[in-house]
Amino acid sequence: MTRETAQAQLSEMGRWLSQKNYLAAADGNFSLKDEGDTFWITASGVNKGYRQPIPLAEVAIDGRVRSGEPSSETEMHCAVFRRCPKARAVIHAHPPTLVAWSIARPELTELTCDSFSEAILAVGSIPIVPFARPGGLGLAGSILPFLPLSRAMVLGRHGALAWGETLEEALNGIERMEHAAIILATAERLGGAKALPQAEIDWLKARRQELGEKTL
Repeated sequence: MTRETAQAQLSEMGRWLSQKNYLAAADGNFSLKDEGDTFWITASGVNKGYRQPIPLAEVAIDGRVRSGEPSSETEMHCAVFRRCPKARAVIHAHPPTLVAWSIARPELTELTCDSFSEAILAVGSIPIVPFARPGGLGLAGSILPFLPLSRAMVLGRHGALAWGETLEEALNGIERMEHAAIILATAERLGGAKALPQAEIDWLKARRQELGEKTL
């Protein structure tokens, strides 16, 4: 994958995420991996909706920077690419309602989806990773217990992370999580989310297994 190809795709992603209000100012970072041992990642300190095209850095999956000034959270992307052989794209963003759940309900270990069929079918479950300080090895280490099984997860009191076999799949993960968070927050205001009957939950989970690993 050339720098130009990666830059075009990641710049479009920056515009899209900013328009959806999933990013503010220089927040977030996203990456694309080629068939080898390197990936392209958005540069540090850049407003990804305003600064177009987005400057990129090239990084090896062992963390060595080959060019540019990568995001301070690059090691988190390295962790995904090392643990998940199928991963070709990673998106880290800050969807407001999703993050708000982890702030208001810090005791939660996952965004409860047993009342919402589409979330079960599309992602299976949405775990909430315990809080870790942004940037550095601590944040990267916090996601390791959830890899490679989880392709979409909440970073407690911080943001969201999704990976996929394509950039579109990673985006699906971010959108699915925020959509579920908004629906569940609305349900709470209307009297509380009510779980589906257990037989229906079991059927949905079995159907999810049939659909495969990808985020839908």
